[in-house]
Amino acid sequence: MLGGIVHEAEARAELLAEHEPALRKAARAAGTPPSFHDALRGSSVAVIAEVKRRSPSKGTINPGLSAGAQAEAYARGGAAAISILTEPAHFGGSGADLEEARARLAIPVLRKDFHVQPVQLLEARALGAAAVLLIARALSPRMLPVMASAARDLGLGMLVEIRSEDELERALAIDADVIGVNSRDLESLEIDPETSARLIPLIPSDRIAVAESGVRSVTDVERVASAGADAVLVGSSISAAPDPVAAVRALTAIPRCGRGR
Repeated sequence: MLGGIVHEAEARAELLAEHEPALRKAARAAGTPPSFHDALRGSSVAVIAEVKRRSPSKGTINPGLSAGAQAEAYARGGAAAISILTEPAHFGGSGADLEEARARLAIPVLRKDFHVQPVQLLEARALGAAAVLLIARALSPRMLPVMASAARDLGLGMLVEIRSEDELERALAIDADVIGVNSRDLESLEIDPETSARLIPLIPSDRIAVAESGVRSVTDVERVASAGADAVLVGSSISAAPDPVAAVRALTAIPRCGRGR
């Protein structure tokens, strides 16, 4: 599945390249966003709350949600940062969702998409994102450093996503300071909690370790915290919740345990 979505992302990036001059102008005009990295530093496990209408694994989650209102509710519930899915075909997102959320928030907004070309990072900056997702598995060993350098040049933070020890080494080689461990296999869509239990303790303690996928309850947050997670990224359960403020608040205030490395 991942290969097909990456191919689609490449096609979208090619179309976007036609608008690069306008994007550069908009990126220069965008204000300085709050620090994604700094927002995730604290005594409690930080919650990155995700606006998510649908997904390939869950299907329809909350198709009618307003990105701005949902993000604002997450912030009231104590989210440290907001993740906005902008991928249209499989997740029902858009750049307009990010702009709408950013206009209503003081906390950082992460653009979650399949970023495969630097022009997409330029677009993220123009939309007001504070940070972008870079999936190590979706980028070649040559391309990941190129994307990381482009993000830094634009003043964007990064969440570098991994699923293996080899990908962790690639993330450390580009000096990623926020590293996410995705417990979901993006090919089979299956979740294996042992992925986070195995990899999070290997992330050096001077980096932010984020647990992704499979986090739905306080028990799940406590489980990944015990492995050393500094933050969690939560989407489906809180996007479907009738009270998103309470849903996020229930996941906050779990103490960080730290990591020994």
